[in-house]
Amino acid sequence: MNETALVLVAHGTRSPRGVEMIAALADAVSEQVGFTRVSFVDVLGPSPAEVLRDITAPAVVVPAFLASGYHVHTDVPREVADSGHHSVSVTRGLGPDPVLADVLLRRLVETGWQPGDAVVLAAAGSSDPRALSDVRRAAVMLSELTGSRVRIGYVDTAEPRVPDVVAGLRVQGEKRVFIASYLLAHGLFHARLADAGADGVAEPLGVDPAIVGLMTDRYRTGVLNSSVVTPALIRLPAGRSAR
Repeated sequence: MNETALVLVAHGTRSPRGVEMIAALADAVSEQVGFTRVSFVDVLGPSPAEVLRDITAPAVVVPAFLASGYHVHTDVPREVADSGHHSVSVTRGLGPDPVLADVLLRRLVETGWQPGDAVVLAAAGSSDPRALSDVRRAAVMLSELTGSRVRIGYVDTAEPRVPDVVAGLRVQGEKRVFIASYLLAHGLFHARLADAGADGVAEPLGVDPAIVGLMTDRYRTGVLNSSVVTPALIRLPAGRSAR
């Protein structure tokens, strides 16, 4: 299994702390599976295509996204096609998943949340309905663990925004409101949550043994997947072509 490279695909951030967190996650995963490379679809490089061009061995691309929207359904397949690599398997994203819900709950407890306190699941936001559906599923999973309804707020793009959800809960009489950060790493989005008016903001999911295990499982599924994705088989959006 260690003869197949793992290419972790993250969004990208200008936050040095966020970049370090993604690098640390990749290092932890590499201890489990071997050769691991990091790539980004936005903000900074290298891109998935650039990384794949440097790899001669078979590769498994793991999209490190908590909800599957444009980046997972469009950017990642296009990058694989552009790379020209002919032995690539692309796994599904990291979320939603019960493993993530478990980590979210632990992060909430670490920041002072107690049963009965209101919870807002803060996600990045997307214009893709598929991503918003994934966030709703993540909220249901977390709700099952907290024993109460989990509201959803978005940092960008989608509505409602996190501060509005927090304010609405205050109006409804909630005395303590906590934010569960449905973000993988530190960055601008997570920093904005500090000003949302909550009593506590949980840390991002980050480098956690459970997250490492989840990514390792995605990789192993990709290795065992007999359907190998090649540039010729990837369906690109209308008007786009592989370069």
